[in-house]
Amino acid sequence: MKAIRRFTVRPALPERLSALEHLAGNLRWSWHGPTQELFSEIAPNAWRDFQHDPISLFGQISQDRIDALASDDSFVHRANALREDLNRYLTEPRWYQGLEGDKPELIAYFSPEFGIAAALPQYSGGLGILAGDHLKSASDLGVPLVAVGLFYRAGYFSQALSPDGWQQETYPVLDPDGLPLRVLRQPDGSPVIVTLMLPDDQVLSARIWLGRVGRVTLLLLDSDIPENSEELCHVTDRLYGGAEEHRLRQELLLGIGGVRAIGAWAERSGVRPPQVFHTNEGHAGFLGVERIRDLIRGGLNFNEALQVVRAGTVFTTHTPVPAGIDRFDSALIRRYFTTDLLPGVSAEDVLALGREPGAGMDGAFNMAVMGLRLGQRANGVSQLHGEVSRRMFSDLWPGFDTEDVPIGSVTNGVHPASWTAPQLTELAIRTLGTSDTANADWASPSVTDADLWGVRNQMRQELVSDARRRLKRAWLAQNPGGIAPDWMDTVLDPRVLTIGFARRVPTYKRLTLMLHDTERLRRLLLHPGRPVQIVIAGKAHPADIEGKRLIQKVVEFAQDPAVRERIVFLPNYDISMAQKLYPGTDVWLNNPLRPLEACGTSGMKAALNGVLNLSILDGWWNEFFDGENGWAIPSAVTEDAEERDRREAESMYDLIEHQIAPRFYERDTDDVPTNWLGNIRHTLSTLSPELSADRMVREYVNALYRPAFNSTSVLRHDGFRAARSLAEWKARVRDAWSGVSITHVESGGLDVAPQVGDELHLRATVRLGALTPNDVSVQVVYGRSTVNGDDLKDVQTAELVPADDAEASESGEWLFAGTVSLRRPGGFGYSVRVVPCHPLLDNPAELGLIAIA
Repeated sequence: MKAIRRFTVRPALPERLSALEHLAGNLRWSWHGPTQELFSEIAPNAWRDFQHDPISLFGQISQDRIDALASDDSFVHRANALREDLNRYLTEPRWYQGLEGDKPELIAYFSPEFGIAAALPQYSGGLGILAGDHLKSASDLGVPLVAVGLFYRAGYFSQALSPDGWQQETYPVLDPDGLPLRVLRQPDGSPVIVTLMLPDDQVLSARIWLGRVGRVTLLLLDSDIPENSEELCHVTDRLYGGAEEHRLRQELLLGIGGVRAIGAWAERSGVRPPQVFHTNEGHAGFLGVERIRDLIRGGLNFNEALQVVRAGTVFTTHTPVPAGIDRFDSALIRRYFTTDLLPGVSAEDVLALGREPGAGMDGAFNMAVMGLRLGQRANGVSQLHGEVSRRMFSDLWPGFDTEDVPIGSVTNGVHPASWTAPQLTELAIRTLGTSDTANADWASPSVTDADLWGVRNQMRQELVSDARRRLKRAWLAQNPGGIAPDWMDTVLDPRVLTIGFARRVPTYKRLTLMLHDTERLRRLLLHPGRPVQIVIAGKAHPADIEGKRLIQKVVEFAQDPAVRERIVFLPNYDISMAQKLYPGTDVWLNNPLRPLEACGTSGMKAALNGVLNLSILDGWWNEFFDGENGWAIPSAVTEDAEERDRREAESMYDLIEHQIAPRFYERDTDDVPTNWLGNIRHTLSTLSPELSADRMVREYVNALYRPAFNSTSVLRHDGFRAARSLAEWKARVRDAWSGVSITHVESGGLDVAPQVGDELHLRATVRLGALTPNDVSVQVVYGRSTVNGDDLKDVQTAELVPADDAEASESGEWLFAGTVSLRRPGGFGYSVRVVPCHPLLDNPAELGLIAIA
């Protein structure tokens, strides 16, 4: 008989072991090596089998073991010392506290998923892992974050494979009482409940689970409570599950309910509410309209409140293709917002925020478009993804060049302490005197080639052992009572060049590109002198039939007895697997369709361990590949998809056969690959600091959070006076913009043959209609002209100012003038444009208004 509910009964720990409860209650244990070592010592096998989860571990401890630990003075002393260390970590000033100048006291970070530890399976892939790493580095740096998400009772899904390789999903129900979470409660002990009014007089209620991620508070909303109907209990059942209305309810709860949850938590914690809100992808976008509602209740109108909300909002897009964006039917949005969900906010105002450019009144409601309209500052997650995003969303800013679209980029990073193998950390401590592997001097002779190669061999051996355990476990799950085949004891070889490939399995990531020429792949795997082995993992979305077919193709190939010891697919890819897989490989493979990989942080995690990347120049690799830290697979320039795949697969095979394998197997007399190790040292020295999430979080703080705080502070000052003024100014400019035009441009000051150093004098006659020169910026846009077109390259701008004693003519025309110095030879071109200008605009393109000569 199957249980209808499962939970873990934990032993009552004696006072001498109270430090263990304290340590287990804060998720810093998920990246703090000494704390993990302490937990591992309690029951090593259980620690491994329960995915390094101390809460589950406590449920496996016998009373005899508890008594033994309590009487072990050395163990108790170490536990108490670690508790003191944790308390220091939580309270001491860190990087953020040392920043001079204005900065927010609290920043709210919203994400639909968080990948923090295998013990808290609230993630599906890179977006969630990135969010988890963001919290961890924010904690390490002392950045005051409160994070908000949903608590999914069945998480994403557990993956198994049928005998023929077809992905099978199960959804084990989680018991939050067995996780490092606690319920946020009222002073009388009852749970804090947030509510949302839905159509048909339904009320969606949710309680709030509170977790501690180092110094960061994590709030997770849970709808599976008695106050809800059975239908509404299921709102937070699964991550990315359900039909359109189900997803809308999840996103309403995340955004609107999340803001209300922060308010309740802040009130009970005695802290001021956040001044800056960061939306990690569009799923949480409704947080902006909830904040608008709150400001309307305080006396502002919609447009005035919008200015305040925009100024304090940062929006990060992770999606490089329009198909990856959540869209909702406008009738569904209208139905939900024509209720008491947001009193004072009309459904039409909400619909206007998410309406796609050029769409009619009944066009789809686009969550990313709403995110961009509600966030004054926006970014992609790599330099190339920033470029892709500016093109993808350029219709929101018609008339502006793609380069002027106000979407920047902050390249993702990964949390070193979470993803660096303990063996490499121990090597850094022993030879370099530091546990900070991201900033260690890996070029130092203190780290010998033998030391480094020994550690790399240990990590590869650990991956092989872990892969064998996982394959046997999966086989036994399919064949209860059976005995795993003997060949599984020899799967993979810890001495062989190992390539890793693990990620989600949408079609654009091209899991099966390696199978394009199966005979050539066999030759690579079985080469008598330079063999290769490949370890593969990944989940396809349950509704992605094509993704499941790709997995099946790989599994079918890997089941061939001739190659099954050289290529394996490991089911149920998760954090615990990844922490062995990334360090244990020698080469990390990534072959998406360029430019559809927004960032691709799996290769970053591998690089932190000295793994060399073999990748298409997409995402982060496009900006960090330097010829010594790995290999770039050339992207084929062709419209023929089959031909493109053929060329890129051939390039991949060629690189492995002629460059990668020979370098790996080229050894000195001590069997050490000195040239390969040179690449590893270079990778560790140059990439580790740049790929660290610490670098990423610092960029967010300095480039986005602090400017957002300064902007919203100005708008909130003196009873929102500036916000009211800005809203009035924007309305006036929009109404008058049809009367703005450039009627004449003339230039002078150049000889027949212009030379470097000459000055180009420009005068532009501009009709402003009801506006004044103070409302606009008249700019000359100049740069290098191309031979075959009118487009400018390496563009710069210079202001044209009103001519001396300039006054409007009877027709409302003004004269502007300025000078441009010619600083380099070659083709030169220019144009003139007029854009709105106001000190509280973050970017001249912000209003999407422009007049061009």
